[in-house]
Amino acid sequence: MSAAPAVSTASGAEERVPLASLVAYGLPASGSGFLMILILIYLMKFSTDVLLLQPAAVGVIFGLSRIWDAVSDPVAGYLSDRTRTRLGRRRPWLLASLLPIAAFNVMLWSPPTGLGEGALVAWIAVAVFGLYTGLTIFSVPHYALGAELSRDYAERNRVFGARYLGFGIGSVLLVPLALHLLAGAPDPRAMAFGIACAASLFVAGTIGFSAARLRERADHAGRGPASPFSALADIWRNPHARILLMVIFIEHLGNGAMSVLSPYVVEYVLGSPELLAPVLPLYLIPSLLSIPVWIRLGRRFGKKELWLAAMLLQTIAFGSFFAVGLVPVAVLGGIAALAGFAGGCGQILGPSLKADVIDWDELRTGERKEGAYFATWNFVQKSAGGVVAMLAGVALQLVGFEPNAEQSEDAKFTIRALLSLLPCSFYAAGIAIFWRFRLDEAEHVRIRAALDARRGGASASRA
Repeated sequence: MSAAPAVSTASGAEERVPLASLVAYGLPASGSGFLMILILIYLMKFSTDVLLLQPAAVGVIFGLSRIWDAVSDPVAGYLSDRTRTRLGRRRPWLLASLLPIAAFNVMLWSPPTGLGEGALVAWIAVAVFGLYTGLTIFSVPHYALGAELSRDYAERNRVFGARYLGFGIGSVLLVPLALHLLAGAPDPRAMAFGIACAASLFVAGTIGFSAARLRERADHAGRGPASPFSALADIWRNPHARILLMVIFIEHLGNGAMSVLSPYVVEYVLGSPELLAPVLPLYLIPSLLSIPVWIRLGRRFGKKELWLAAMLLQTIAFGSFFAVGLVPVAVLGGIAALAGFAGGCGQILGPSLKADVIDWDELRTGERKEGAYFATWNFVQKSAGGVVAMLAGVALQLVGFEPNAEQSEDAKFTIRALLSLLPCSFYAAGIAIFWRFRLDEAEHVRIRAALDARRGGASASRA
């Protein structure tokens, strides 16, 4: 039997989303999270140190893949909004993502030996583009489906908390294990291939389970945008959406810096590559433990106020990372834990606020275009990671980075600055931008009341 979404109460609020629905919704994020975090953390280093590619070449691949996302993300969102099938709008796309994710993930981590540099760059480029396309086909409809599970302002924190919990568990449990196996493998290529095969099977299984268990709201069918261009125009005309786009880009610049540069920091600045596996849990475990804290606080305080406080903590934490190599490792562990705890807030409240912003759009346009909105935000999130990877690759090459060798002081300084000063400055800018956000709980209650009245009137006229 499929797990049902939350049911409206007589007052117009939402009952709690059933636990079975939360599990079915959050579980596939564990597999996709593993793939994305492993790519962010290890693909650059795997490419430079194992495949012996130039870091700038890999950075350019990441940068160009973001240009492709500018096309694929809006298309996926628009088609998802317009899909009408027996399974609903979102679940057919979840099922369609299984094969490309599995196939291109294996391809990415198993380039044939003997390829020339040009052919090897082309192989990695095709695999990156293909895998990111598959992940888009999954993640955009999956995020959109989460916005439909509840219409309640506070309950949405719980829905997206479940998604982030799945994402974090996959990262905390599986990524450090993969990094440990790769670090100690006599043949990193063979180990990467084995890990990729196991990960592909796991991702396919969890997505299939989610698509089989969840079901969608029938009243949203057939209410997508008329065209992808009109959808993008509506998003741009939405003042709340414009602010969130900027804030989410800034938030993920910091996350991307932590992911991309951690392998270089532990090996080339600290001189302790064995610390790589413990680094990620030091960040992610506090982030996961923060989930119930932010959900509980979200029922007492405004989402905006909480997120501003969390961004201030992240500004302090990332600014402190500039001391890497100058202070004891235990101090850096505490800084990473602070950054992770604060980062959990945006991972929960960000998507929850997106769902509120989509309700504002429905009141204005009469359309339900969760896919278009989450596609735009998905593109912004991935763009931040791509920007960090591209900047890191080009900067390291400019300062004379040499793989598997002692680095110059200029290279070490660049690694520290990219990890610390760049995201720190962006977080400070994000606080100033987000201060202008105005869609609070009182405004959302007004929006929901108007939408419920409109829905009731439409039902009466049909009767």
